[in-house]
Amino acid sequence: MSSSKKARMLVDKKYKVGNVDKRIFGSFIEHLGRAVYEGIYEPDHPQADDKGFRKDVIELVKELNVPIVRYPGGNFVSGYNWEDGIGPKEKRPKRLELAWGVIEPNEVGVDEFAEWAKRADTDIMMAVNLGTRGMDAARYLVEYCNHPSGTYWSDLRISNGAAQPHNIKVWCLGNEMDGPWQIGHKTADEYGRLACETAKVMKWVDPTIELVACGSSGSGMPTFPQWEATVLDHTYEHVDYISLHTYYGNRDNDTPNFLARSLDMDKFISTVISTCDYVKAKKRSNKTINLSFDEWNVWYHSHDSDQHVERWSTAPHQVEDSYNLEDALVVGCMLITLLKHADRVKIACLAQLVNVIAPIMTEKGGPAWKQTIYYPFMHASNYGRGTVLMPVVDAPKYDSKDFTDVPIIESVAIENEEKNELTIFAVNRDMEDALELECVLGGYEGYKVKEHIILNGDDIKAGNSVERPDNVIPRKIQDGRVDGETLSVMLPRLSWNVIRLGD
Repeated sequence: MSSSKKARMLVDKKYKVGNVDKRIFGSFIEHLGRAVYEGIYEPDHPQADDKGFRKDVIELVKELNVPIVRYPGGNFVSGYNWEDGIGPKEKRPKRLELAWGVIEPNEVGVDEFAEWAKRADTDIMMAVNLGTRGMDAARYLVEYCNHPSGTYWSDLRISNGAAQPHNIKVWCLGNEMDGPWQIGHKTADEYGRLACETAKVMKWVDPTIELVACGSSGSGMPTFPQWEATVLDHTYEHVDYISLHTYYGNRDNDTPNFLARSLDMDKFISTVISTCDYVKAKKRSNKTINLSFDEWNVWYHSHDSDQHVERWSTAPHQVEDSYNLEDALVVGCMLITLLKHADRVKIACLAQLVNVIAPIMTEKGGPAWKQTIYYPFMHASNYGRGTVLMPVVDAPKYDSKDFTDVPIIESVAIENEEKNELTIFAVNRDMEDALELECVLGGYEGYKVKEHIILNGDDIKAGNSVERPDNVIPRKIQDGRVDGETLSVMLPRLSWNVIRLGD
């Protein structure tokens, strides 16, 4: 039986970080691998609805309570002609998809995805192609999606069966344009000029939309953060957000270092905020640019197998990570990090949603199941709505290969005033010991522990599969008490914890 260490935490009702924008719990569907075909769309499946969408997948998405889904890419969008995916399916062209080396059948396009989004109770975050295309394709897509009627593109949408506008309100100006791997890769000045002019015409078509400019595709890019500064210098008054992307892995099988990766994410966010505010000061602007962390996840398990994907196949098993418990803990730490920056991070997208580095997996013709990372995301999305409080934490620390002074607890508290609830999310990173958490609650007299949910296990490498879908699942424990204003709770070693309190 493991021993325990102690940590102290102070949470006070008066000290707030900011309100949680529900879109921080967004996700992502790209035309990549089996995310679309055999993922959300499988017309021959026993669970398929009248449009060919898998109802079992839709139910799992609804359980996650995902408010917005980025679409259709990703690297894919930089070579995509959106017109290929509208009109009669039998007339749609099959294309060589250069980003991922596959064939795109175009059976699902903007109208189909808009219908899927309605059925999944989510909104769309649409990306436009600024790789091979530009202003015209972007403005016409906004017109097709959002203009009511009476013009060429809006009337074409109506003739294609969508009488009402899709009313898509958030748009990405391309994808990872700083990356040499990107179709149509550009310098910061080249992209900034194009993004600025594209943003202007898109908002002239629909002034109610919000726009996301491409930031660096990772903090390790040699152009970071100068890329952000240059792009915002061009686009500042025409966009609303700048994007961030990051993925973490454990190729070296160094769990303590892997669990500390969220410290890198925190530094990334802080640097981008500083860069945004530098440009704001430089321009003497009253406008604040917020952040869209629209790709984030653990991604490394599938790297080797992806080298053997058959070129020019359709919907291959590609970028399909099988997640384990330690991956779920890292995802939990990343969720906590996003929430701790809720004052500036307003949109975030777990990349991706189904099959491709995803919380939901499917078998062709068979079942769908939840990966380990499904659970912290589900808990955060359902219990993390409200106001983020400024936590003050005193806990033991450790050093790892890439990080120093890593706190063994990663934690944040969310107040939901409507429900009179306070939720604490916490990850115990300690490899050996349980952690005794003592949390002083300022302003929450009379609150009691309603439930304590944990995700843990003896095997940090354990995961779920089609054969064993419930191998790693959360459970509720009868632990935790409030004495006066002090919560005392035990966090098992290597665990994700959700402590819900109420009056």
